[in-house]
Amino acid sequence: MGFQNLFAVGTAISLGMIVSHASAAVTVLGTGLGNSCYQSAEFGGDPRTSIDACTAALQQEALTPKDRAATYVNRGILRSRYGDSRGALSDYNQGIAIDASLGEAYVDRGANYIVLQQYQAALNDINKGIDMGAHRLEIAYYDRAIVNEALGNVRAAYYDYKKAVELEPDFALANEQLSRFKIVRHEADQ
Repeated sequence: MGFQNLFAVGTAISLGMIVSHASAAVTVLGTGLGNSCYQSAEFGGDPRTSIDACTAALQQEALTPKDRAATYVNRGILRSRYGDSRGALSDYNQGIAIDASLGEAYVDRGANYIVLQQYQAALNDINKGIDMGAHRLEIAYYDRAIVNEALGNVRAAYYDYKKAVELEPDFALANEQLSRFKIVRHEADQ
């Protein structure tokens, strides 16, 4: 007799509650406004003030193309935190148009598509970010788990949350979501 694994989610919650502001900021070196924008996207701070710093960096600083793309992505992260999903999407698109090699940009844009409930676009971008080797893969797997859960693929969601925790054992958001699952074994119908 074989056994079939069934995954059950312990508590029903809305996807809006599990979408986090976990983002993969893109590093901008130096001491200027571009670096301040990166620091705010990576470590937090007042999104409104930080968005203004990012905008000033884009308007006033002589950024390399890579830093300009990163600054757009980082401003997108901050706009997303501020609740401006459309503005964030525009920034992610601008960053990707300048430098399409930023895996984090795809992961972050995918997270933004989750908020916009455009799950297939989210899945495509997050998969691309993973394939490109984004630096914060635990965030990518966490975001993909959210998408998989929204699409009804509970088994894939479980494995993605699990992978996020493998990559970053202290990732509280992923651990919290993973704790909602339990694996139930039933004898398979013969």
